[in-house]
Amino acid sequence: MRKLGVAPTRIQGATGTPTGPSGRHPSALTLGSTGTARRASSLFYAGDVTMPGELEAHWDAAYRTLGAEGVSWFQAEPTMSLQMIRTLGIDHSTPIIDVGGGASSLVDHLVSEGFLDVSVLDLSETALNEGRRRLGTAKAVTWLHEDVLTWRPPRRFGLWHDRAVFHFLTDEGDRARYLASISEALEPGSGIVMATFADDGPEHCSGLPVSRYSVEALFRVLGGRVTLVDARGELHTTPGGVVQPFTWVAGVWH
Repeated sequence: MRKLGVAPTRIQGATGTPTGPSGRHPSALTLGSTGTARRASSLFYAGDVTMPGELEAHWDAAYRTLGAEGVSWFQAEPTMSLQMIRTLGIDHSTPIIDVGGGASSLVDHLVSEGFLDVSVLDLSETALNEGRRRLGTAKAVTWLHEDVLTWRPPRRFGLWHDRAVFHFLTDEGDRARYLASISEALEPGSGIVMATFADDGPEHCSGLPVSRYSVEALFRVLGGRVTLVDARGELHTTPGGVVQPFTWVAGVWH
């Protein structure tokens, strides 16, 4: 697996025109029981999502209620994801893991661009089924119905991509488990692309609390394991017209 070199760091402000919402979503995890998940929005799931399996039902209900193109994270063109992946110079043979990407169109674009090994991990079977419906039996794609906090990667990947999963980890123990999954999944020198709500972004999403991050705060919580290559802001517009500021980072895992 080719190791990535470290390019000069670039930090850019939010794009001037709000972009369409991203087609990935936060349903890759179940949250810890120490206050990280509150009562979900009744639009999706009326129960307490602190119990095992309840968050999976929450995200499944969101897709069944709103449809894949009605959820707030939908995007037909995952423009920023593709830009950050290109910034890292990821080779088409590099194995990629897209965390929380069940119904995202990112995998469609990666396959169409010639990437040969893309795994999509999501807690929501409903989200994964939407991706399977579009791509059928594409040989380049592996679908993983897993909780990223308990998942034990069976192999190493060359790129970890996560848009809008990590900011749902409001509990320190959950963040530690997430980082442990990255450590098991990536070899030193692999690429990582992450996006969270910015420090001026929303405080809740889909009825759940979130953590918000500046570039500096996100790299602090990553514990010095990433060399920054690029950082950008994005103004993401939901299908309902709400603008949500995001923080994006791309780097090399050590």
